[in-house]
Order: sequence, then structure tokens, then C-alpha cells
Amino acid sequence: MAAAFIDAHQHFWDPAAGDYDYPWIAGDFLPIRRRFEPADLGPSLERFGISGTVLVQTWNSLGETHAFLELASRTDFIAGVVGWVDLTDLGVGDLLTKLKAGEHGRWLVGVRHLLHEEPDPEWLLRDDARRGLGAVAQAGIVYDLVGKTVHLPAMLRTVADFPQLRFVLDHIAKPEIKAHVTEPWMSLMSGFAAHRDHVWCKLSGMITEADWNAWTADDLRPYVAHALGVFGADRCMYGSDWPVCLVAGSYDRVVEALRSCLADRTEQEREQIFGRSALDAYCLPALALETR
Repeated sequence: MAAAFIDAHQHFWDPAAGDYDYPWIAGDFLPIRRRFEPADLGPSLERFGISGTVLVQTWNSLGETHAFLELASRTDFIAGVVGWVDLTDLGVGDLLTKLKAGEHGRWLVGVRHLLHEEPDPEWLLRDDARRGLGAVAQAGIVYDLVGKTVHLPAMLRTVADFPQLRFVLDHIAKPEIKAHVTEPWMSLMSGFAAHRDHVWCKLSGMITEADWNAWTADDLRPYVAHALGVFGADRCMYGSDWPVCLVAGSYDRVVEALRSCLADRTEQEREQIFGRSALDAYCLPALALETR
């Protein structure tokens, strides 16, 4: 049986829906200010033989979480959803229980909060946020960490304090690839090595941190190599960050760039990164896709 190929990080949105105005989809991001739905992504997945995806929240909205869970239930390739809940809400534990018990709750594999939208880089260390993380751990799902280098100290303390919770670090914490900046990103990332028993890293979102018009796989290579050195292939996973990636390159270029960065790895390591790590971290319910 062929190894599963999983895209562990993709999005859908519709700026015309009226629920949210997506203020960040402006300026240089205007080319992606349109509706993106499963039919838009399907051909790329088919081209690469991708078995399933993880659909990830785009803003802090419980309504979007419900919509994504329903969408997953009727979209063959969505293998799981990383949604959003308010960690600071006293009732977050009950909410997670209701979400998981709901009609489409089996697709909820994780939650996250847009840390880089918070003015306080130590938002995760707030007492109310930490109480919420305890509820996520109790629910048995993943917490995705999304932020930048400035957020890494709080992330490191959080993963140390919650060894019972599975974490996935999105976009290798968005290093400044365009400027070829490696420190303090590399030193801080190295801190995750002590916690790799319950923390994974997405090799995703890198081309939008690079020079959109001139990047090559060589620009990404040192960052990929360091992430692999810290986490190991068994704790790293592929994510396209589609359609955000489209401002800097096509879906095909994202895949081929990571393949280039992994050319010296064993076939087993590449299969781990392009599939098994996502299955391990998220315990994806849809693969068995055959049972749908």
C-alpha cells in the first residue's frame, strides 16, 4: 500500500461572505482576496496524489469552526480540521466537549489562536489562556502554535508546562527568510529538542517569508535543515499553506521546493514528513477515507 501523502496545512475563505473582512488580505495580498473552496484545491491534490489535508482556521471565529467541520464531512480530501475556540472562556472545556460530540465533531483534530495578532507576545502565558490549554489537553486534541520568532519564548515555556498536550508548531515560527536572518530564531528553535516527544513542526509557510519574486529552494534549505535537526523527520510534516502561498508561488512550487530541500534524506524520512507525521500528530479520522 502506498504511503499516505498529507497536506497538513491549508485554508479556505470567502471575503464576500460578510462574516469577516479579512483586513490582512490587502496590499500585496490582494491577488488572493477572493473565494477559495475545495474545487480550487482539488486539482493540485490529485496531481501529487495527496490523500488528505488538514483544514486550518483563518480567523478567531467559532462560526468558521462549525462551518469547517460541516465542510469536512462532505469533502473527501479533508482529513481533519484545526478550528478555533476562545481559550480564555471559562466554558471552553464544555464547548470542546459539545464540538466533539456534535454531528461533525469527529473531524475536529485541533485548535489554534492567532498569536501574532495579539499585542502581547506572552499571551499564551496568561492564566486564562493556560486554563484553556488544560481543557484542550483534556479533550485529547492538538494545539497548533502559530506565531513568529518573538513568540518562541512563550511557546517554549508552554510546551514545557503542558507535557500531556500535543503541540504542532506552524510555519517553523515564521523566520525572516527574505533577509536571511537565522538568529535568534535558530537558538530559540533548538529549545524544542527537549520536548519533541509531544511537539511537531510544520515545514510550511516558508515561501511567503522569503522574497516573493526571487526565492529559490536554496533560500529555504538552512531553515528546513535546522528544523529537521531539532525535531527529526518523525516530528516534521509538510504543509502547503495554500492559498496564502499563492502570493509567492504555485502549489507545485511549494511541493517541489520542499522535495529539493529533502533530496538528501532517506525515502523513509521523506514519507514520514509528507504523510506519517501528520497522521501521528493529529490522529486523522478520515484516513480511512475508504469508510466515508
